[in-house]
Amino acid sequence: MPNDQVFSIEIKFTLEFKRNLRTLSRKYRHIRSDVQPVIEQLKSGEIVGDQIPRVKYTVFKVRVKNSDIRKGKRSGYRFIYYVKTKSEVILVTIYSKLEQSDISTEQIRQILQDYDES
Repeated sequence: MPNDQVFSIEIKFTLEFKRNLRTLSRKYRHIRSDVQPVIEQLKSGEIVGDQIPRVKYTVFKVRVKNSDIRKGKRSGYRFIYYVKTKSEVILVTIYSKLEQSDISTEQIRQILQDYDES
């Protein structure tokens, strides 16, 4: 019997992430299937993407290919997540690089503060 990992990471969502995913899914039909592999990687305990500096949280940004526009990861989605504990990851926000150039560290901090207060 293979040595399966019994331990799984709990994935939680901020309201910002849910709202942005819903909005983007109206324009990009395949967004959920595009981001699902990243969510599965996070659930298995992998840390993907690059850590965002100057945020008081352990936050990472991942480039995700948008299969609806066929331009590669550079023009795809940006997926921001926070590693809260070894067993908990919070999906902070997602945006399309075509519609938003970047997100500030202050915006990330504010989203996470709002999440912690709810």
